[in-house]
Amino acid sequence: MNKSLKVLLAAVSATTLFTITGCEKAEQEVAKHFTWASEASKSRASIYTDYTLTADISHLSDNQKQMISLLIDASVIMDDLYWRQAYGDKDSLLSSISDDDILSFVQKNYGPWDRLDGDKPFLKDVGEKPLGANLYPADITKKEFEAFAHPDKIGLYSVLRRDDAGQLTIIPYHELYKTDLIKAADLLRFAAAYAENEEFKNYLFLRADALISDDYQPSDFAWMDMKTNPVELVIGAIETYEDLLYGYRTAYEAYVLIKDPVWSERLAKFAAVLPELQKGLPVDDAYKAETPGTDSDLNAYDVIYYGGHSNAGSKTIAINLPNDEQVQLKKGTRRLQLKNAMQAKFDKILIPIADALIAPEQRKHITFNAFFSNTMFHEVSHGLGIKETLTGKGPVRLALKDAASSFEEGKADILGLYMIKKLYEKGDITEGVMMDYYVTFVTSIFRSSRFGASSAHGKANMVRFNYFLEMGAFVKNDEGFYVINQDKFDLAMDSLGNLLLTIQGDGDYERAKELMKTMGVMSATLKSDLDRLKTANIPVDINFIQGKQILGLN
Repeated sequence: MNKSLKVLLAAVSATTLFTITGCEKAEQEVAKHFTWASEASKSRASIYTDYTLTADISHLSDNQKQMISLLIDASVIMDDLYWRQAYGDKDSLLSSISDDDILSFVQKNYGPWDRLDGDKPFLKDVGEKPLGANLYPADITKKEFEAFAHPDKIGLYSVLRRDDAGQLTIIPYHELYKTDLIKAADLLRFAAAYAENEEFKNYLFLRADALISDDYQPSDFAWMDMKTNPVELVIGAIETYEDLLYGYRTAYEAYVLIKDPVWSERLAKFAAVLPELQKGLPVDDAYKAETPGTDSDLNAYDVIYYGGHSNAGSKTIAINLPNDEQVQLKKGTRRLQLKNAMQAKFDKILIPIADALIAPEQRKHITFNAFFSNTMFHEVSHGLGIKETLTGKGPVRLALKDAASSFEEGKADILGLYMIKKLYEKGDITEGVMMDYYVTFVTSIFRSSRFGASSAHGKANMVRFNYFLEMGAFVKNDEGFYVINQDKFDLAMDSLGNLLLTIQGDGDYERAKELMKTMGVMSATLKSDLDRLKTANIPVDINFIQGKQILGLN
């Protein structure tokens, strides 16, 4: 066992889970010394390419470096908590593996299910992953859930378990994970003592309180007010993607980041244009009546540590937070572009994909600037559209249930391109030509489609690919390469944007599910293209070599 794994295992909490259900029960019943489920599963072991996650921290003071060390320690705890939410008892699983390749793949996936292949089990004698992961009892039915009368049954920060009588009960995160959350909160408070930025210090104290109370809103507001801190931390129970049963419950994650002041300056001017762009969205006025918050900012960062959900399977390359609708309406959001992670994916994955699938005469339009901009404006576009349904069904997030995340990601993809087009036409964006953004966008669909169709991003990719192909936005030439048609691309972009915004505003769950059913699937055409990438041995995603030792920290 390597040193980093020993360190990780040593950090695992000894706290016992409330009861043995779902994943936990299954992992105790299977035989020791797992093997690959099949040769096809074994071939998946090489889909990640290593990338050392580092950044220049020489300009930081000794106090700031000590602070970063403590922030990484707290992030490791988030990593451990995510294991418990996604799978259960990590120790039991890892100690049952003697094959180094299997061990590595399990660690990358935070369990025995392949996150970039529809969550298929890749170990022999392991069953399907419960849709609710370890956030619900594995045997729960939707009928049982709907009949369960509890005010927090759709809560962001609680799990469902069964009591001794087999009845559903709710346990808040701050109770179930109390021991580990207290440790993480203490680390944030210790780190605050070394903070040289007063706003960041205040945020660390408030975020520590949030971890042990599940009340994140005060720290979210404080996070929105930070503008000048050179070190950044995102930590807590944040995204709901792990909950594929309903999309209600959040999972733990963490990022430790170093701000890039040069690239951040380039982005600063775009935060103020949201209200103007909202008015021009390709949808009826009622669906764009909300006014986006303008206290938003755009900044570029180098990431030095990923933990938990953010490190599982495909790696995040941009952040748009907070998710709290009230904070968004009052303050907007902050968009953090993770430049070193983007560069890694562009160099190691996007360029090789373009060489394999894009027509040679259009490959000149694949640029890092376009990749960076498409990703950035995707995050910005989460602030556009509508948060509350027009039909009295409450927030879009609740009205669309398990389809909400997919629709939100799809909307952001399309409206991100819409924003680029409008800003390019106004002369606010001057780099490159529009075809750079379109061709790079299409190439990135192939990159993201390799993550499978099980995640919110994956379903959004499938809808986008199938819709654009049907509209003729891109076609295959006689040589089997894709050619993008700019005029038809414009039409498809506006049409799909209108469709997604309308379904969100109506809170039309049935229509949302129908679109996912008909277009959120991988076609035979796309599968054959992805098989070509597999044959060419192009990596699917990045595996980060990271930690304090990489940075030279104690």
